[in-house]
Amino acid sequence: MVSAVDQRDWLRIGELARRTATSTRSLRYYEQRGLIVSDREHNGYRRYAPDVVPVVNNIRRLLNAGLSIDDIKQFGSCVRSPSLDATPCAPALEVYEQRLKILRTRIDTLQHLHAALAEQTEHLRAQLPS
Repeated sequence: MVSAVDQRDWLRIGELARRTATSTRSLRYYEQRGLIVSDREHNGYRRYAPDVVPVVNNIRRLLNAGLSIDDIKQFGSCVRSPSLDATPCAPALEVYEQRLKILRTRIDTLQHLHAALAEQTEHLRAQLPS
C-alpha cells in the first residue's frame, strides 16, 4: 500500500490496538475480512496508516450495535468515513433495515415461544395439588 502519510506516522498493530481499545487478534481478523488494510515493514511487521483509526472505531461501534462483519462489509466506503454520523450513507440504511427486520422476526418468534411456555406452565401448575 502506498501512502502520502509520513512513514513516522504509521502505526504498528499494538499501537493501533491501544488507540482503538481492541485486540490485535481482532485487527488481524478485520484485515483478513477486508475491512482494513496494512502495509508490511521489511521485517514483516504490519503497519497501518493513521487514517485507519476511525475505521476501526466505526467497525467496533457497528459490532457493538449488533451488526456482523458481513453486515459491515456491505457499508462499503461508508465505514471509512471519519464519523458514521457525519455523512448519510444509503448502504448503511439498507443494512440497518435488513437487521431490524431480522430482529423483529426473532422477537416475534420468542414472544410466541414465551406465550406457549407460559400457557403450558399454568396448565401444569393447575394440575398439581396445592
